[in-house]
Formats: sequence, structure tokens, C-alpha cells
Amino acid sequence: MLALGSVAALVTVGVRAQDLASFEKRTTVKVLPNGLTLIVCERPEAPVFSFYTLVDAGSADDPGGQSGLAHMFEHMAFKGTDEIGTTNYTAEKVALAKVETAYAAFDAEFRKRVGQDAGRLASLKKTFDEAQAGAQKYVIPNAFPQLAEQNGAEGLNASTEEDSTQYFWNMPSNRLELWAYMESGRIGHPVEREFYKERDVVQEERRMRIDSSPTGRLVEQMLATAYVAHPYGRSGVGWESEISQVSATEAEAFHKKYYVPANIVVAVVGDLKASTAMPMLEKYFGKIPAGPKPEAMTTVEPVQTAEKSVVIHEQTQPFYLEGYHRPDYRDPDDAVYDAITDIVSNDRTSRLYKSLVRDQKIAAVAQGFSGFPGQKFPGLFAFYAVPLPGHTPEELGVSIHKELERLKTEDVSDAELERYKERTKADKLSGLADNAGLANSLAEYQTRYGDWREMFREIAKIDAVTKADIKRVANKTFVASNRTTAEIVYDAPKAGAPKSAAAPAGGAQ
Repeated sequence: MLALGSVAALVTVGVRAQDLASFEKRTTVKVLPNGLTLIVCERPEAPVFSFYTLVDAGSADDPGGQSGLAHMFEHMAFKGTDEIGTTNYTAEKVALAKVETAYAAFDAEFRKRVGQDAGRLASLKKTFDEAQAGAQKYVIPNAFPQLAEQNGAEGLNASTEEDSTQYFWNMPSNRLELWAYMESGRIGHPVEREFYKERDVVQEERRMRIDSSPTGRLVEQMLATAYVAHPYGRSGVGWESEISQVSATEAEAFHKKYYVPANIVVAVVGDLKASTAMPMLEKYFGKIPAGPKPEAMTTVEPVQTAEKSVVIHEQTQPFYLEGYHRPDYRDPDDAVYDAITDIVSNDRTSRLYKSLVRDQKIAAVAQGFSGFPGQKFPGLFAFYAVPLPGHTPEELGVSIHKELERLKTEDVSDAELERYKERTKADKLSGLADNAGLANSLAEYQTRYGDWREMFREIAKIDAVTKADIKRVANKTFVASNRTTAEIVYDAPKAGAPKSAAAPAGGAQ
């Protein structure tokens, strides 16, 4: 309780230092005529700034037959523009058009299920390779990231999720205009140079993260089983057969649809004045051509009415995973799901740790998490555990279900509920302590709620969670007919067969 009191004191101090009124004085939001939203937050503690560009499109928006396309833009993020990364863009543009013509011809022959001509296919592949080599002559490799880093950029990165794609880095404040030029050009005038080279990188990433990873395959199969309609059931990195055939022409169409200003929020936080920074940002980002905001997704996952299961038999570390469908982030009970996450799996005071790891000693780790694989649309509340030698995934499932039944039939303790509230408020406020974290939150909340202030309003939602809410939501969500389980079951090698190098030896991996 002393520790809890300390957390509460820290939260109180944090609220005073980072209250809504303080942020409103320092934060300016402007929607440009082309639809792009700019957020500038003044924080002059050090002569640097951070930015976060959020595109409201992720893997869930991949067109049918083109899974992995949104993810490609993470890999193409810093290939440059029509002014950066080329020795002669006029000539390069012509060369890239030849690449697409050659690829379309090769792809058409490759896709033939009847009458494919092996000789013609080889000839078309050669033409395609020659066209790529011709376009490569104009490329200045890594010109975009080098320009940024030579001017003090740090943490240059991009990421793709099911719900969105984001780009970010940190930079000295006196390079704000250079950044605005580079970032607006990257959004408004990208060049799909070295596209097929990066496509090969994505294929290798899939082989490493999924095809060569038993746990990666388990997660992919679990999601494909839990979802029957919604694209959350597709592989975020993409199915191999689709990654291998997606084209730069298709990528350009995706960019034209989703990378429109009306679908983008750019947040900038640091040592800058909105009065001078905003006009500068308008000058560059206002030039990006406008386009209609993409239509909302119409697919809704139907209610699951039967328990589903996935079992993988391998000579590797056993693993247990299960998920229950839950509403999206806009649901009134969103904070209640967060409370359940905290109570069952946050640190060594959590119920799953104390039961499965500490007391029963049947698991090396046991945790739960919500909003998987995304939060924009209805996702899953998932639990996973790794069995210790001599114990099975099935045992872990039984123990997890016992803990869920406790949530459904018994009130959580005052200490558990209070710990969730203070810890969650402290986490939210601490995330605003640095420029990068604040830029992230501003862009996320502005995108999801249309108002960045919602990050402060969430504090009231956290405080409002009751014991009765937790019991009610647990009874609504954690039922067998709403459950999908997935297990890796260790199969011992047959007598006389060589032992697998992946077989567990002496403990959980």
C-alpha cells in the first residue's frame, strides 16, 4: 500500500505538470484546405523536435489478393522522392515505366494456369530483370535517410500495423524546414524505386517471422481461424503467394487511395513556436494534392457461435494461446477491458503470474492482452502461456479458464482495482513525458477521436471502472462459444529418427 501511495502521489504531480489546460495553451491544430491535419505542440526544453506522421491505413486495408501491400510502404518509406534519390528523375520515370510494362507481361504469363510457356516465361523474366537494371542506374542508394541523418536526424523509422502506418524520427529544431520539405515530398511525391528489391526483403521477413517460426505460424493460423470475414484474419505481413506477385503499379493505386491528405495526421512536438512553424508547414504540406477520404470498411465480423481450435504438432517448445472476440476501442467498456488486462497479467502481482507461474509452477510465463491484432475494429482479448517441462498446453488452458471464472463469479479486490487505476493513469502520463511519445499520442488520438484532448478525458473513464463492470464484461466475453484456442504440442521424435534441434532441453525456451 505504501508503494501504491507513492504511485498515486506521482500521478498527482504528473497531472499538475501535464494537465489539459497546459497542453491547450501550447497545442495548435489546423486542417489544411487539402484535408491534412497538422498538430504543433510547443515544448522548448531542448533545441530538438519529434514528429509522428500517421496514415489511417494498415494491413487490414490491403485489397483482396494483395495482402502485405500496406506493409510494403514501411519498406519503401525512405526510398526518396522525385527530387531526392535520383540522378535524373525524368529518365528514371521512363525507366520505371518500362519496369512495370515488363513485369505486367511476365506476371500475366506466370499466372496462366493453362498453357503457360516455360520458354516465353524465361524470356519475359530476362526482359524484366534488364528493365530493373536500367532503372537502377539512376538511383542514389539511401539518399533520403543519409540526408536526414547528416542533418541530425535520429530514430529514423516506420512501422505498419493492422490499423495504420506511421513514420517518425527526431531532429534539431533548426532543421524544421528541411524536415517539412522531405516529409511532405515523401508523402506527396514518392517514387516506387527498387520496389521489387524490397519485395524480396518482405518475402524474407515472412520466412523468418512466420514460416521458420512455430509461434509465428501458430499466431497466423489462430487469427485465420478466429476470423471468417474481417481482414484481421489475414496475415499482416502478407501471404507468400500474394507478396510474391504484388506490383509497383498496385502500390501506386494503394497510395493514391489511402495516402491522401484527408487520411493523414502529422504531429510535431518540440522547441518551436506555432506562430512561425505552422505557416512553414502549411507551405510544404499544403502542396500535397487533395483526394477523397477513403470510404469506411463495410465488412463486420459475424458473431462467433462455436468454439474453435488450432493444434500444431512439432518437435519444438509447446505453447498455448487463446482469444475471445471483443468490441473496438470506441466501446463504452474499453477501459474495463484494460482493467482486466492489468489485473490478470501486469507484473508479479497479477493473477495469472501468481497462479500459473508462482504457485502451480506449470508455466514459465502467462499473460493476457487486449486489442489483438488491432483496435480500430473489433479485435480479440488474448491469453498466452508457455508450459514448463512436464506440463502441457492443455493444463495451461484449464488454469487460465479457472482464473477467468473467478472474474465472472467473484469481485476483484479493492487493491487490485486501485492498482489498475493508479498504474494506468501513471503510464498514460509518463508516455507524454518525451517529445516522441507525445507526438505519437497526439496523432493517434486526433485520428481515432477527431480530438487529441480525448487522451485526458480517458482518465475519467479509468476512474469510473467498477468491480461490477469487470464481472459483467467477463461474463459477456469469456465464454466458450466466443473462444479460439491454439496450441503447439510437442511431438517426440520416433525411435531411430534424428532428434530435432528445436526440441526443448531442460527448460522453457
